[in-house]
Amino acid sequence: MVIGLTLAALGTFATAQETATRVVDEVVAVVNDSVITLSRVKSVKKDLVDSYVKEGKTPEEAKRLVDEKEGELIANLINEELLMQKAKEVGLDSSIEADINARFVQIMKDNNLKTIDALYQMMRSQGYEPDDIKENWRTQATRDKVIQELVQKKVFWEATPKELKDYFEAHKAKFIKPETVSYSEIYLGFAGRDEAAVRAKAKEIYDELKKGVSFDELAKANSDPGIVTEGAGKAEKVAVNTLTDVVKKPIAGIKPGDFTLPFEVQKMGIVILRIDAREAAGSESTFDENAVRLAILQEKGPEAQKKFMTNLRTEAYIKINDTYRPIVSPLLYADERKETKGSH
Repeated sequence: MVIGLTLAALGTFATAQETATRVVDEVVAVVNDSVITLSRVKSVKKDLVDSYVKEGKTPEEAKRLVDEKEGELIANLINEELLMQKAKEVGLDSSIEADINARFVQIMKDNNLKTIDALYQMMRSQGYEPDDIKENWRTQATRDKVIQELVQKKVFWEATPKELKDYFEAHKAKFIKPETVSYSEIYLGFAGRDEAAVRAKAKEIYDELKKGVSFDELAKANSDPGIVTEGAGKAEKVAVNTLTDVVKKPIAGIKPGDFTLPFEVQKMGIVILRIDAREAAGSESTFDENAVRLAILQEKGPEAQKKFMTNLRTEAYIKINDTYRPIVSPLLYADERKETKGSH
């Protein structure tokens, strides 16, 4: 990859103006033709401190916890930058941007706003900066999309018919029909809204449900596109053993027709689920190609993702400021060092 940015000294990113040099920002790391600046690191740290304070920690305690994670935060920013660059290289950035814009349009519809300027004004009045929201969504969506398209799909489809059969025969216990659950979702997103107001609205909806108001009517009137159901609003026959604890715990013991307490998902918003149906686990193994491929993906996916990220770092030009290298490099290159030790 051609490096379009050269720095005489990594410590600062400066611009020459006539005979004077004005320091714009400190460069923490160069990643190919991009830089990660100290102001960007400070912004991420501030957001994390704020989130800890919201969880009940004192500002001093929150700052201490975040300062202790500074090396990890910078390493994550470098990895995220590599993923952003990869998304652009393979042409995923345009679809990611379209998805983000669609989410903004949906928020406009939900709030009966006619223009994007009106949406931005509403967000800012509630303490949210639209560009920050976009950037957070872009980072998350890019990470998920690149890993899904370039790692998970490859692992999912690479097994041959013989390998699928052999895996099934060697792991029959995995393919006993699992307990399944079907559910419907009400989702209230935080984006562009006051979190306290969203939580209050979720409690209000929950109280209405307890009084017997129709779940479907309340979902139609209040729900954003589902986050748990990936926009569908409903999920059919989902294997309980594939659910994350974020969903598995709230639905535990909930009978068909009943609904969960409101719960938070990924700091993105509040969810209420109605359990529509449950099916008990079976007793015999059944070959299902999709299920076998998913099992192989679950087994091989994490290692494949590590190798993918290792390759991105190996092929990239990464230069870390000497001030930060001691706390960043051991974390950023942890997997590479494990491989080196294992090869001896």
